[in-house]
Amino acid sequence: MDFSSQGENITIVERLIDELCEKHNIPEEHYGNILIALTEAANNAIYHGNRNDPDKKVILQYEASPKKFYFRIEDEGPGFDFENVPDPTSPENLEKPNGRGVFLMRHLSDEMTFLENGRVVEIVFSNLTKPVEVSA
Repeated sequence: MDFSSQGENITIVERLIDELCEKHNIPEEHYGNILIALTEAANNAIYHGNRNDPDKKVILQYEASPKKFYFRIEDEGPGFDFENVPDPTSPENLEKPNGRGVFLMRHLSDEMTFLENGRVVEIVFSNLTKPVEVSA
């Protein structure tokens, strides 16, 4: 699926997650992780990648099964240096209003990979039938 780079189109991603989680009986504790990570990825594609240009598209591909969800989100922007994203938990970054999206995506998913100079992110959620383990 694809959609124009407008903030209100995040609802498309939210509806997709709702439908997939309901169809595959995904436990509530996984639903939140999937929803947050995917909406962050879509927001990044819209606002940072495509610079909120409604003439540019965000492309979302997915494969879903009861045990594993795979998502690929692609924008039409120039990419970014995903190797050097500042750590939002560092003291100098705690007060900054932005910079948490990649951190959240990485920590809420089981696998995350950037491709094509950061224009594409692949996110995988595995073992969706098992409870989420929370570490302190």
